[in-house]
Amino acid sequence: MTHTDPLSAKLPTRKLPFAPKLRALLGPSFILLGLGLGSGEIILWPYLASNYGLGIIWGAVIGITFQFFMNMEIERYALARGESVFVGFARKLRWLPLWFILSSFIPWMWPGIIASSVTMFAHVFGISTSHIPYLTVALLVLIGLILSLGPSLYKTVERFQKTLIFIGVPSILIICVLLARPVDYVAVAQGIVGVGDGYFLLPASIALTSFLAALAYSGAGGNLNLSQSFYIKEKGFGMGKYSGRITSILTGSSDSKPLLTGTQFTANKSEVREFKRWWGVINTEHALVFWGMGILTIILLSLLAYTTTFNTHVASGDISFVIAEANAIGQALTPAVGTFFLIILGLMMFATQMTVYDSVSRIMAENAVLASRGRISEKRIPYVYYTMLWGIISAAIAVTLSGFNQPLQLLIISAIMNAIAMFIHAGLTLWLNKTSLPRPIRPNAWRTIVIICAVLFYGGFSVFVVATELQKLLG
Repeated sequence: MTHTDPLSAKLPTRKLPFAPKLRALLGPSFILLGLGLGSGEIILWPYLASNYGLGIIWGAVIGITFQFFMNMEIERYALARGESVFVGFARKLRWLPLWFILSSFIPWMWPGIIASSVTMFAHVFGISTSHIPYLTVALLVLIGLILSLGPSLYKTVERFQKTLIFIGVPSILIICVLLARPVDYVAVAQGIVGVGDGYFLLPASIALTSFLAALAYSGAGGNLNLSQSFYIKEKGFGMGKYSGRITSILTGSSDSKPLLTGTQFTANKSEVREFKRWWGVINTEHALVFWGMGILTIILLSLLAYTTTFNTHVASGDISFVIAEANAIGQALTPAVGTFFLIILGLMMFATQMTVYDSVSRIMAENAVLASRGRISEKRIPYVYYTMLWGIISAAIAVTLSGFNQPLQLLIISAIMNAIAMFIHAGLTLWLNKTSLPRPIRPNAWRTIVIICAVLFYGGFSVFVVATELQKLLG
């Protein structure tokens, strides 16, 4: 039996669709923002602010700014080719699909996000700590069912994230306005430029592993950034208009468009001009939603943690500071507001874990098909997706039942692995765009410099932290 490698076929040439107005493009960045809300924004940066004050907030600004530029290069390829960057990578290096499967599965099999969500729900509803692992398993299964039964995966995830963000972010803003003092806002302003309480940039006692974890999660983190190319093409942006989307094998209708390989446009003057219109609009969309709302959310949640728990000696090596925040909010305002705060954060964490599993399963499914070199048809991607989805959920359940259920520890383990993955994929994406796209739409000099700085930043920090941890282990 012969197999046709989809990567061996020449890309068909079609006309680049006209760019719509900004309002019609809002959507994909909410998903990527939601991927970050449940880790860096809700837990890690507030945890650091609770322990060390707001002088470390500069790291969040740098982290999410780097991710903005990295995400835009990922969007550039998907916009121009109507396929994910993973397809472009596989055309360059045949072994890369295997790397992306492993570097997506291993960091995200640690269910730190849903464990944090369950901890909050358990406190609200008075659930015994002995029952937390079983509630975690129940919510993991619920996530699998939601993703399995939604007719269109993209629409399911986008609607869920939009709803929670539009409820959660304004609610947190109102609570901050009611509780924060003028001196707290001064601390935020100083923290953005690295001035802390008795230190500059980093306090001497800070755990660098926690700081690297927060940097990695200033936004999506790890290979999840690359999943933005899925959402760009499934939303039908640019050449994604000619691509298919993953639908439920149980409740969705089949899509006759290609699910894997994309198309290209002729890089003449009119087409390049239209691409630049697309480029301008999607940059604006991503800057407003991902970068703007992301920074606002990190600052608000860190400010709230600082206002309510800094110097109160409750922020230990777990997420007890979140419970302490809720208690302080309840005492300052009313207990109902403190309870509402925990429920909103718990729901946002749940939504993040669901979006993470959607993105990771997409990544592993597409790369499994690419690695097969035609042995698995691209029309089988939905079936491979659900196999991967329930596979990683099963792994997360096994981790939970084996006793690894400390949320903060799980988040830090996952984040360090993801920081290393980001170091690798940022360089790969720049290389792909510089060598595969027509010259007029390649990254310009200053964007290239920013990406190189991001690669050096994440790479240098990753090597330093890993070397430090190895030195501790070796005595």
